[in-house]
Amino acid sequence: MAGAIIENMSTRKLCIVGGILLVFQVIAFLVGGLIAPSPTTAVPYMAVKCIDVRKNHHKTKWLMPWGPNHCKKLKDFDEAVSRQIEANDIVFAVHVPLPTKEMSPWFQFMLFIMQLDIAFKMDNDLKENAEITLDVSLAYRDDMFGEWEEIAHAIENRKLKCTFSSPKTLESEGRHYDCDFLPFMEIGSVAHKYYLINIRLPVNERKGINVGIGEIKDIRLVGIHQNGGFTKVWFAMKTFLTPSILIIMVWYWRRIMLMTRPPVLLEKVIFALGISMTFINIPVEWFSIGFDWTWMLLFGDIRQGIFYAMLLSFWIIFCGEHMMDQNERNHLSGYWKQVGPIAVGSFCLFIFDMCERGVQLKNPFYSIWTTEVGTELAMAFIIVAGICLCLYFLFLCFMVFQVFRNISGKQSSLPAMSKARRLHYEGLIFRFKFLMLITLACAAMTVIFFIVSQVTEGHWKWGDITIQVNSAFFTGIYGMWNLYVFALMFLYAPSHKNYGEDQSNGDLGVSSGEELQLTTTITHVDGPTEVYKLARKEAQE
Repeated sequence: MAGAIIENMSTRKLCIVGGILLVFQVIAFLVGGLIAPSPTTAVPYMAVKCIDVRKNHHKTKWLMPWGPNHCKKLKDFDEAVSRQIEANDIVFAVHVPLPTKEMSPWFQFMLFIMQLDIAFKMDNDLKENAEITLDVSLAYRDDMFGEWEEIAHAIENRKLKCTFSSPKTLESEGRHYDCDFLPFMEIGSVAHKYYLINIRLPVNERKGINVGIGEIKDIRLVGIHQNGGFTKVWFAMKTFLTPSILIIMVWYWRRIMLMTRPPVLLEKVIFALGISMTFINIPVEWFSIGFDWTWMLLFGDIRQGIFYAMLLSFWIIFCGEHMMDQNERNHLSGYWKQVGPIAVGSFCLFIFDMCERGVQLKNPFYSIWTTEVGTELAMAFIIVAGICLCLYFLFLCFMVFQVFRNISGKQSSLPAMSKARRLHYEGLIFRFKFLMLITLACAAMTVIFFIVSQVTEGHWKWGDITIQVNSAFFTGIYGMWNLYVFALMFLYAPSHKNYGEDQSNGDLGVSSGEELQLTTTITHVDGPTEVYKLARKEAQE
C-alpha cells in the first residue's frame, strides 16, 4: 500500500512538473513572437563609383560616396571612357549605414554579400569559370568628421557563376547576366558608428587579372545585421536562464553528494550536460556592447558545439544505462563505438569553423569557399561530419529499439511480483518512456519550427497582432532545451525516500532503509542497480 501511494505521488509530481515546464515553454515562444522584432535586418547598398585622384590632390586614401568630403563621382563607365579614366583609377565606395543612420553594438555582427551587375558585350564577353580580383579595404570612425581608421585590407578572388538566357548576338548587347551572390565580408562585432568600404578592381592584362569578367556596370552589397531589439530580448533570456540552470545544477549535485556511493556515469553525464547548457547561457555577450570582441561569433559556435556533443552523448548513455541486460556499462569506455563518431564529427566541424571564422578574425573578407582547395577541404570536413552523424543515429535507433524490446520482455514478469515491487518497476519504465517522449517532442519541435521559419515570410499577422515566427523559433527552441536540461536534473536527481522497514525487507527484497532512486541506473554501494538485479534474476530463471 505504501509503495502504491509513493508511486502515485511520484506520477502526480511528474505531471505537475510537466505542466509547469509546458507553461514556461509557451512563454518562451511568446516572448520571441510578440515582444522581440525579427532577428535580423537586410539593408541593400549600391556602390558609388569614385575617381581616385589622390595622386594629385587627395590627402586621404579613403573615398566617401557622400557627405561634405565626398569623392568625385562617375555616373557610368561610358563617362569614364569618354574622360579617358582608367579602370585602375575607379573605386567603388560604400558607406555603412545609409545617410542619417548609425550602427550600434546591439547589432552584434555584420554579414555582407555581393552582387555584380554584368552586361553582355560582344567584344568583352564573360569567360567561362571567370574569376574576379577585388582589392578591398574596410575602415571605421565614430563621428561624421573624424578620420577614418583602417580595420582590414585584402586582395581577394571570387569565382563568377553567371548565366545568360538570351542568345549572344549584337541584339542582346546591354542585357545583364544572371549572377549568383558572392560572399563578401563577415565581422563579429559592430563596435563603431560608421564604416566605409572601398573596392577596387585592378586590371593587369599581362598577368590576366580581371580580364574576361565582362562589362561590370554596378556593384551591389546586401548588409545583414542582428536587430538591436532582438538582441536585448536575447540577452534578457540568457540573464534569466543562467541562474535558473545554475541553481538546479547545485541542487542536483548536492543530492548526489549526499548519497553513500560515488556518482554513476549517467549522473555525471547529466551534470556535464547542465554545465554545457550553462556555458551557452552565461551572457558574456553583454561585454560585447562595450568591447570590440570580433571573436564572439566563433566563441558562440564553440559553445553550441560543446552542448550538442554533450546532448548526443547523453542520449546514447541514457539508452545504454536502461538496456536492462547483464552488461555493466557504468564507464564511458563502454560507449566508445557510439561516442566515437560524435567526437570525430565535432572535431571536423570545429576545424571547419576555425578555417572559416577563425581566419576572418584577421581578414573579414576571407571565405573558405572562394578557392577550389578551400571548397574541397570544407566539403571533406562536412561530409565526414555528416557520415559520423548518420552512424550516430543508426547506433541510437538500434539502442532505443533494444531498450523497448527489453522493456517489453521484462513487463511480462511484472504480474508475478508483489504489488509494491511491481509498482516500483512500472514507475521506472514509465519514467524512461516519458523522457523518450519528451526527447522526441523536443527534436520534432526543433525541426518543425526550423522548417516553418525557412518557408514563411518571417511573420504572421492575426488582426492587429503580429507574430515574428523567426524570433519565436530562436527564443522558443532556446528556452525548450533549457527546460529539457532542467527537467533532466530535476527528475533524475537521487531520491532519499525509502519505503520503510516492512516494505524494504518484504516486498522489495532490499535492505532496510536502502535509498530508492528516480533513475533506473543508480548503482548502490552494496551492489548493482535494481534493474540489473531484476535482469540477472530473469536470466538465471
